[in-house]
Amino acid sequence: MSAPTGIGTLTVRPLDPLRDAELLHSWVIHPKAAYWMMQDAKLQDVEREYMRIAAHEHHDAYVGLHEGRPAFLMEKYDPRYVELVGLYEPEPGDVGMHFLVAPTDRPIHGFTRAVITAVMDELFADPHTRRVVVEPDVSNKAVHALNEAVGFVAEREIDKPEKRALLSFCTREQYLAARGVAI
Repeated sequence: MSAPTGIGTLTVRPLDPLRDAELLHSWVIHPKAAYWMMQDAKLQDVEREYMRIAAHEHHDAYVGLHEGRPAFLMEKYDPRYVELVGLYEPEPGDVGMHFLVAPTDRPIHGFTRAVITAVMDELFADPHTRRVVVEPDVSNKAVHALNEAVGFVAEREIDKPEKRALLSFCTREQYLAARGVAI
């Protein structure tokens, strides 16, 4: 993916658990990453978690770059095997997604919206992806609004082991309509 946006070019590269652990650690323990639920993580915990993801055949992690510099984290997963097993009935072409924007001292207006758009573009670049599934914390109102802005429709609340989540879906058609692209 290489998506030019009004804020610059966003790209993604595969995450390297050992090389990227220190960077990710600084992101996930930041107060703005509270919903990532790793506030108390040690560097080794982050390294171990992303080694686990790297080894999993149904879960992938990527470092997102803004103008070539690390700026966000993206995860995609197959909800038949990861995160949502037994919590809903997956359909063919479902892809789960998480994203985290890195903390910054110099925020750029519209950056988070550009990131989620770039993430969705990346997911839908795969012709097998028919629908993106997310399960953010029910109290994370900011991400609910962001998800809705790119086409997600909330279905229902679900109980995961670590949180009460809002199960939401976005089809390719819903995403394109939210972007104002004629279908």
